[in-house]
Amino acid sequence: MLHLHGVGHFHPPNVIDNAFLEALDIGTNEEWIVSRVGILSRRTVLSLDYLRHTKNRDVRGAAEAAEFSNAQTGAHAARLAMQRAGVTADQIGMVVAGGCSPDWCIPAEAAAIARELGIDGPCVDLHSACSTFGAQLHLLGQMGAGLPEFVLCVIPENTTRIVDYTDRSSAILFGDATSAAVISTRHPGRAKMLHSELGGAPEGALDVTIPRIGFFAQNGSKVQKFAIKRMTELFLGARARLPHIAPDRLVYVGHQANLTMLQSVAKRCEVPADRHWFNIDKFGNQAAAGAPTVLSEHWDTIDPGEHVAVVVVGSGLSWASVLLEFT
Repeated sequence: MLHLHGVGHFHPPNVIDNAFLEALDIGTNEEWIVSRVGILSRRTVLSLDYLRHTKNRDVRGAAEAAEFSNAQTGAHAARLAMQRAGVTADQIGMVVAGGCSPDWCIPAEAAAIARELGIDGPCVDLHSACSTFGAQLHLLGQMGAGLPEFVLCVIPENTTRIVDYTDRSSAILFGDATSAAVISTRHPGRAKMLHSELGGAPEGALDVTIPRIGFFAQNGSKVQKFAIKRMTELFLGARARLPHIAPDRLVYVGHQANLTMLQSVAKRCEVPADRHWFNIDKFGNQAAAGAPTVLSEHWDTIDPGEHVAVVVVGSGLSWASVLLEFT
């Protein structure tokens, strides 16, 4: 059985609020943004002056303008996760990383993060776009006792670097974040994974894309319909596995892509407002790091006996769910 010992997150300090986007003169304003996606602000590793003057028209410039690398944000989140888990770098036997916009083709992003932290051991990347958190836990859980005693999973998502800030449809969405988790299949931890699921529909593989050198693009309406339908099914499936738990005692954490989409799933599943945890309003769409950063924000205050269903969807098209019980 897979156990979570500690979860961490990091948001860079530079804030892209709706007033900043309105000042870019791309045909948007606070009311328009909030009504469509429910986002008030986002974080970015980029200099605001860089965005203001270039609107990131050439993604190659973003690499120079970034104030943090993926390895650096990964290390920030990992240190919090390790502190909460009560483990040190020399106890981590393996690093797994993944996400939507890696810094490198090679080496593995995990290797760059491990180097930043001074961790020795195997380093591999395992990702499935915005479903990465669920995919990592699902597949590592399948490996069982074959894993080292503690594994560090990191998801650095500094996706503002691949956003065209002349395109209001994507400029209003993304914010940067990194999540990390210390897991073990040998030692009991704060939360145990009761169930996990991973699926895909490759016929929709090109509905959400980030080319090797280029900007994020998606078939928005099609992807949103897919996300609402699939996350609803995943959450109801998780709830069906807990017949002894009152429906209002299961927490819903969805893919932080769009607040109206998240609320649509909550309404369909009759999730009470206090059982729906999200942070997209403050941090935007954080790609694969979004859902685990929500979990991390609540980590220190989650009561024993609490159950949390993390349901995520992503490019591929892919989906995953993780059902956690806190002990």
